[in-house]
Amino acid sequence: MLPLLLLPVLPSALASSAVEDNTTGVCQDGLLLPVWLPQHNLTVGDRIARGLVYFVSLLYLFLGVSIISDRFMSAIEVITSQEREVTVTKKGGVEQKIVVRVWNETVANLTLMALGSSAPEILLSIIEIYAKGFEAGDLGPGTIVGSAAYNLFVIIALCVSVIPAGETRKIKHLNVFFVTATWSVFAYVWLYVILAVTSPGVVDVWEGILTFSFFPLTVLTAYIADQRIALHKIPFKKFRLNRNRVIVAAESADIEMDKEPEVELLDDTLEQARRDYALVLRELRKQHPQKSISELEGLAKEQIDNSGPKSRAYYRVMATRSMTGGSMARPRSGSISGGRRPSTTTDDVTKFYFDPATYTVLENIGTFEITVVREGRDVPHPVILEYRTEDGTATAGTDYVGASGTLVFKPGDTQQTIKLQIIDDELFEEDEHFFVHLTDMKVQGQASHPIKLVTPKVAKILILDDDHAGVFAFPEACIDVPESEGLYELPVERSSGARGKIKLAYRTEDGTAKAGKDYVETHGYIVFENNEARKTIPIGIVPEHCYERNVSLFVELGEPEEDQPSETSTEMSHPYSALAANAAHAFLYGSYSNITYNLVSNNIHHKREDELTVEEKVALEGRPRLGLIPRVQINIRESDEFKNTVDKLVQKRGASAVSVSTSSWGEQFAEAIRVNSEGGEGEEDGPAEAPSCGGYVLHILTIFWKILFAFVPPAEYCNGWLCFWSAITVIGMLTAVIGDVSSHLGCSVGVKDTVTAICLVAMGTSLPDTFASKVAAIQDATADNSVGNVTGSNAVNVFLGIGVAWSIAAIYHSWHGNQFIVPPGNLGFSVMVFCTEALFAIFVLLLRRSNYVGGELGGPVGIKYLTSAFMFGLWLIYLTLSTLEAYGVIGV
Repeated sequence: MLPLLLLPVLPSALASSAVEDNTTGVCQDGLLLPVWLPQHNLTVGDRIARGLVYFVSLLYLFLGVSIISDRFMSAIEVITSQEREVTVTKKGGVEQKIVVRVWNETVANLTLMALGSSAPEILLSIIEIYAKGFEAGDLGPGTIVGSAAYNLFVIIALCVSVIPAGETRKIKHLNVFFVTATWSVFAYVWLYVILAVTSPGVVDVWEGILTFSFFPLTVLTAYIADQRIALHKIPFKKFRLNRNRVIVAAESADIEMDKEPEVELLDDTLEQARRDYALVLRELRKQHPQKSISELEGLAKEQIDNSGPKSRAYYRVMATRSMTGGSMARPRSGSISGGRRPSTTTDDVTKFYFDPATYTVLENIGTFEITVVREGRDVPHPVILEYRTEDGTATAGTDYVGASGTLVFKPGDTQQTIKLQIIDDELFEEDEHFFVHLTDMKVQGQASHPIKLVTPKVAKILILDDDHAGVFAFPEACIDVPESEGLYELPVERSSGARGKIKLAYRTEDGTAKAGKDYVETHGYIVFENNEARKTIPIGIVPEHCYERNVSLFVELGEPEEDQPSETSTEMSHPYSALAANAAHAFLYGSYSNITYNLVSNNIHHKREDELTVEEKVALEGRPRLGLIPRVQINIRESDEFKNTVDKLVQKRGASAVSVSTSSWGEQFAEAIRVNSEGGEGEEDGPAEAPSCGGYVLHILTIFWKILFAFVPPAEYCNGWLCFWSAITVIGMLTAVIGDVSSHLGCSVGVKDTVTAICLVAMGTSLPDTFASKVAAIQDATADNSVGNVTGSNAVNVFLGIGVAWSIAAIYHSWHGNQFIVPPGNLGFSVMVFCTEALFAIFVLLLRRSNYVGGELGGPVGIKYLTSAFMFGLWLIYLTLSTLEAYGVIGV
């Protein structure tokens, strides 16, 4: 429906319009659409019906413009994300290759990004000039000023209030905001000047051209403010680190001529980037210890890019797709899923194998089972697998009971077990092993798909002797531990037996790593229970987040001893407990025995070998002892593979990892007919939910536009430029239709073009920006995307929309010896009201940067909603005053 503000003036306007229509034929054909005939003797009901048809058509056209703007902004995102690799020289003469952005972020926001979000308003102004025979119209300029008011007042009011409670958002690039805010106010002041001061009612050629020339000046001054360049230091620096921690490049002759670029603070920024990326990679390694470094690299890149601020184009496209039930963004490069990716043949092949393939059992275990599993499609017939045992160092009949036989997998069975038996004896033996083989497979029927025995089809069984107290040692003499480990569990293994409860002392010792600085000093006991083969010693690593950290410490084991009944409470001593201190003292001064209690009581260690009985010999052989590696060196460092991965992430970090573009026509048509689901698309987000009812409704309403605009070339072609020019051409044609429909709507119901422009057309063209700014305000850490870009767009609208259109018209009239007449009228009054209110709005935003509020957006609840109400009130005042002046209720 029409804005409520217009309802009080509609009755009289309708009557007035009817009279004018019958006498002067005020409704005229548009550029593309003819008027709705007949035009005479229309009742009020006829006019309201026509108005409703035009109004609904206009809304549908706004949807179409939003969808084609999706393609347009996708092209802009691809264009502004272009990168290239350059070689820079760091301090010390070391050369390094880095990836730099071709487009400066501020320049991109004020040129292509601003054009993308304001293209309908700009093109409407230009097309209206042509449609009216190069005479001034009210619709285009009114839409530009009305859109500026809506952007500054309504969008900011919404962004202020949507910030979660207790949070604030502050403009980070305040110097750029000051520049664009100044230009945005100046643009409308200048518009008033050329309308009512320099040559009232006439726009000269120099005024139009000068208006357009302010556009490159806006971009240049914003770039200088962004780079913090003193004017006396021009020519400019070539590189800088932007807020996304991306090194961006300015276009310069030096770079194009392959001269050595000058990099400001390159060493510091690259080192900080390394630390940031290394921290992310370490955290991912903790979360996914089973993944390879190449898989972690993919996850790290996706997380780093997704966590950074998104471009204005990203938020604009996401807002449009959300409004129209379209498909959301996807990763630019395929992300690595958390689970194993099934092969293309998994569903077509049935596989049988051991799982697991290695078993460790004690000699006294008796009977145990090993497992054979089926993976893949079920088999409709029984499958028979043959198996047999084979000696290794263990001998069938002496150490285990040999076995052979068959397993039968019936339809639906996914696993079967093989029972094996270990033979126990009283003699000490070294650890032994034997094997079980799957030897053959038969299917009782005709298989409809491949069935295979696959690796591992041999299982290894390791038998630990339980007659020996054990040999205690570290598995390796040197272990590399990543700094990100935090608390490293150092394994101690017990082999060649597991009889009895054994106490083992340990302590840490400085190497190049220093206790308290690089690691937490610890000492104490670990206690192996009877038949327990493995324990761990906790070693605390102190994080420094150093990219090239490489220090080492040592951990040493004391002689093992039998744990007496009175000492059973020493399971694991805290490093700083009294018991740990006693253990360290015992370790250092050798005050405990290394002979078991039975050997001590019988005093057999003093006997000659020929005096020992068989039982005493077995007892001596079975006493606990240290193995070959009682001392281990722990290196706290990052591997070369890890550092190379971090360097790769630093060098290749650039464009956003989330793509808003499509790579082929097939993909575009698939997205056009697919309804956006409610859930996430990736595995990490869980299964996607079915689209909502509202999603289906929006999709049905917009599917015509989606399929039509799927013919626009994909944004990936020609680096986005082919899509750019194709989309802007389509936007121009739709805008021409919108201009005609808007004029016919106003004519049908008696509403002037100026009022239609500021109330309806301005709001319709700015609606996607409203949702984009809302999402940006909530998701971004700063207010630059949601607030900073509003002021830049407002300035660009005047300098391009008014500057280009009026320059063309002024040159045309000058060529024919005439003047380009632009009555100040309602436009001048509207501009004056907007400029006055804009100063108040910007002043309020600056006041909110005080310590009490903390930023332009959010803040204390009361102030937050008071600010929003104030901003929204400014917009209502602007609409009311402009409408009343248009109908002559008030005048200046």
